[in-house]
Amino acid sequence: MNHDLFDLGEDYDAMLAQGLRLSGEDKRYFIRGRLRKLRESLPPPFSPRRILDFGCGSGDAARELADAFPGARVLGLEASENMLAHARRMHPGGALSFAAIRDFQETGVFDLCHVNGVFHHIAPAGRLKAAAALCRFLAPGGRLAFFENNPWNPGTRWVMSRIPFDRDAKPLSPPEARSLLREAGFADPAPTLFLFYFPRPLAFLRFSEPWLERLPLGAQYFILAAKP
Repeated sequence: MNHDLFDLGEDYDAMLAQGLRLSGEDKRYFIRGRLRKLRESLPPPFSPRRILDFGCGSGDAARELADAFPGARVLGLEASENMLAHARRMHPGGALSFAAIRDFQETGVFDLCHVNGVFHHIAPAGRLKAAAALCRFLAPGGRLAFFENNPWNPGTRWVMSRIPFDRDAKPLSPPEARSLLREAGFADPAPTLFLFYFPRPLAFLRFSEPWLERLPLGAQYFILAAKP
């Protein structure tokens, strides 16, 4: 991983937008689409009180998590000090807080852990350690919402090639991700769902995406897993 690229703070959003421009949408479209699918997928009685956003970057998804689950406390964990400073500046106070990953020691305290687009930046040899840490962070019965870029989608690879911090990343396939989560201690994950099939010029087809979510061609995939 090129940590220097992740230390650019405000420039991170500009680099991300450079790639997402190909879809015709901005980052909030994708954040809200992921969280909508997450809320639909959680069992009805499940109401998280403490939420972890692992690898929170600029903090935008953490803010959306706080809005999506009123009354919950949300903690964003991030490795880059500059990104943490940016997140704290852009999203101050309330139910939202941020901390450095290296300083975090709590275990068994979160009901829900959200992680998006982080594991393709972790070297394959370090992925099991990171996934096992997510399992430790969760309370028994807690849920992991695991979102990743789909390497089987040519458009995803094209977008990643245009984003400096994604250009040299090593995506993991859905079967690799499912195997990783099982090995890390999660119970049998729910079926893999695929998201974001159509760019904005084809938005009139998006009504069909709920019927396509088992077709492994969406730009991202989503796995909901539980800690026993």
